[in-house]
Amino acid sequence: MAPRRSANPSSSTSSSTPSQSQSSITSTPISTPSKTRPSTSTTTTDPSSPTDATQILTNLWKKYQETTTQRVKLLDAFMGFLVLLGAVQFVYCVVGGGYPFNAFLSGFSATVGQFVLTASLRIQTNPENKSEFKKISHERAFADFVFGSLLLHFFCVNFIN
Repeated sequence: MAPRRSANPSSSTSSSTPSQSQSSITSTPISTPSKTRPSTSTTTTDPSSPTDATQILTNLWKKYQETTTQRVKLLDAFMGFLVLLGAVQFVYCVVGGGYPFNAFLSGFSATVGQFVLTASLRIQTNPENKSEFKKISHERAFADFVFGSLLLHFFCVNFIN
């Protein structure tokens, strides 16, 4: 025998499935207000306001080449070499194993220490920072760099054993 149907279509009987009763309740869609954002793209062709990442990097490189002195560029190249050397030492320790771990620590700390000393020399000899270091000459900054480097490498060599 088939179950009886109610005369009122909105009422549900006890034999109806939960999906049928929910579909009759939520039959009207609820509209949520959509947030519209204003357009952020600019259509100006002003070369002083680059929008592309390659344009930004190109302008940055041109500005660096034009305004940076040769001495600072040389220090930057040495610092880049130290970063590369530290990365190679770290990858070798991870991949090849760091059996004499004190040798890895000594080499890596020498690389990091030399980077810090070179960054200090770069800051002190940069012509843009002349007002900050009035009392320190370029020769004095270089002598401090050499003394610090010798001291750093003395401790690193002694740490290896």
